[in-house]
Amino acid sequence: MSHGKQFTLYTCQPGGPNGWKVAIVLEELGLTYESIYLDLKNGESRSPEHTKYNPNGRIPTLIDHKNNEFVIWESNAIILYLISKYDPEHKISVTTEGDKFQLTQWLFFQASGQGPYYGQASWFVYSHPEKIESAKERYMNETLRILGVLESVLSKQEWLVGGKATVADLSFITWNQAALIIVLPNKEGFDFHKDFPAVFAWHAKLEARDSVKKIAAVRAAFQR
Repeated sequence: MSHGKQFTLYTCQPGGPNGWKVAIVLEELGLTYESIYLDLKNGESRSPEHTKYNPNGRIPTLIDHKNNEFVIWESNAIILYLISKYDPEHKISVTTEGDKFQLTQWLFFQASGQGPYYGQASWFVYSHPEKIESAKERYMNETLRILGVLESVLSKQEWLVGGKATVADLSFITWNQAALIIVLPNKEGFDFHKDFPAVFAWHAKLEARDSVKKIAAVRAAFQR
């Protein structure tokens, strides 16, 4: 099978933070890819054309055409695959055993903490057909708790692991962007700069990276 680009990324637009964070990592590593944007509302991610690659029927899914059509899904598993095979210079990964375990720790925390809580907060604030104030309050408070965990670490060091920006940091950016647009404006008195100054500074540095700005521009084009 011949492909002009090394990877095919099954994702969605304009939302879907998990797909966009994989795109950011692909950009960081200078890897070529084609994005196929599935319409989640119409069930395209659960169609046979996609589930033949990803039985979970969710996005993202990545196919590496230069590695025997290797298929991998779950966003942070994809990220670990990409840095393992395609970051020999450790541009956005780490080298020591301890740092590698800590990087994995942060990816697990992002996947088990930030993503689910921010996602539920977004759902109950923005999409749920009934207004359930207790659910909104619970998940908005959990969103603030996750920011507090990050603040407790980033107030003492510039980056999460290894003394530099890595995929540990980049894995958080798209979900933080979503929360700042959808969830946190609904929290009375929330002041990102004042309440979480270290996270605010870290977030700004990540948003200033070329990869993040490029993906933000692609996302914005879908909303015009």
